[in-house]
Amino acid sequence: MNFLYLNSDKMGEGDAQLGRQLLLVFLEKLADSDVPVDAVGCVNSSVFLTTTADSPALESLRKLEARGARIASCGTCLEYLQRQEMLQIGEVGSMEDTVQLMATADRVIRPC
Repeated sequence: MNFLYLNSDKMGEGDAQLGRQLLLVFLEKLADSDVPVDAVGCVNSSVFLTTTADSPALESLRKLEARGARIASCGTCLEYLQRQEMLQIGEVGSMEDTVQLMATADRVIRPC
């Protein structure tokens, strides 16, 4: 089982706009690849990818979901950022779910 762990709405350190662009390209290429993704977990600022109606990440996330990936956004993060009612894709997850997925996954994919 492959688990895509997203803990930010950007990839890498440095310029935030460049980091967001890099993450979007990463998600697009992953969604268009043959790499299996069974679950996607979004924590911290990555919940903006699943809760913004015009998020450019939604198309890639929808492709992953259509291929069978379960997408979950951290419930604590959604509550803290006041985005509980804005979820556009997937379900509300928990840290318990994240721990179990990380512990049992054959591979954790984490764009840094």
